[in-house]
Order: sequence, then structure tokens, then C-alpha cells
Amino acid sequence: MKKLTVPTQENELIGILLQNKTIVDILERALELNLPNWYLGAGAVAQTIWNYKSNLDLNHGIEDYDLVYFAANLADGEQTDLNMRAKKLFSEVNVDFVNQATVHLWYKNEFGKEIQPYISTESAINTWPTTSTSIGVTMDSARSLKIYAPFGLDDLFSLTVRANKILITENIYYYKAKKWKSIWNQLNIIPW
Repeated sequence: MKKLTVPTQENELIGILLQNKTIVDILERALELNLPNWYLGAGAVAQTIWNYKSNLDLNHGIEDYDLVYFAANLADGEQTDLNMRAKKLFSEVNVDFVNQATVHLWYKNEFGKEIQPYISTESAINTWPTTSTSIGVTMDSARSLKIYAPFGLDDLFSLTVRANKILITENIYYYKAKKWKSIWNQLNIIPW
């Protein structure tokens, strides 16, 4: 099988994502929030591709949609206001709305490991659990999509799950892999 070029993969990815009405709706609504350095990413993007490649409904198995951004200098009141606006804007869909500039403040309590502050949303995406889910898509005011995929798109399009060992533990990796394999049985799980 001939390997696709990066621009061809990105065009295919965008074409598939644009068929997922939930993703398009979230991207368009996110523009209303005027977020700095934002992406819709992780599972919702990867799982849309897995669904497409598996001939499933494009929203099959997607539990939530990760909308991430980077705003280092928000006052508490501004953050609260932004969270309330996002909650109202996405009231009918499960959007996980996270300021990546503050992840280091709560990460240890949630996952038991201290991390350094991120310097951008891209620096956060670089640490996400697997190579195929370390991905984000954003929309500009002209409604054009831009992809950020630090590990490329080969694993995503080949339905390959491979650990990105920067932060994930072996136990969490296998937990996620087992859960995903039960939903998308065509996934190729690469051992730790």
C-alpha cells in the first residue's frame, strides 16, 4: 500500500472531520468564544477517523469532545466567566473545556504526577497519551481547518494505538487500549 503524503493525509483528515456534524458544530461555536491558541483534539478527532475507517457512525463511542486552549494570564473572574459561557454554548454536547495553562496546577491531584507548566496548547498536545490521539484541529475565522499532529498521521490512519510515554503510565495505557479495542476491534495495539 502506497504511503500518503502529509498534505494528502491532512486533506483526508479534514474531509472526514467535516462529515462529523458534531465536530463542525463545536468548531464553529468555539469561534464565538474567541479563545487563544485553541484546538478540538484527542479522542474525538482520532475516534472520528477510527469510526470512518471502521464503517461506523462518525460519533460512535465518542464520550466527550476535548476543547483546549492556552490563556496564561486570566484572572479568576475571567476564567469563571469563560467557563460559564462555554458551558452555555455547549449545553447539549459533552465538551471537556480545559485551559492548558493551568493543567500543572491540578494534574498531580488527578494523576499522581507533578508536571511542568505547558508553554502553549501545542506543548500540551505533545504529551497526550498516544501518538494517534496527540492531535488537534482548529478553525480560523474563514472557516479553514488547521491540524496539529506532532507524531504525524500514519498511526491514526492505520488504526494503530502506540503509547506516547511522556506522561502516560503503562497501566493507564493498557486500560485505554483495552477500552478502545472493545469499541473499535480493528485497532492495532502496540505493546508498551
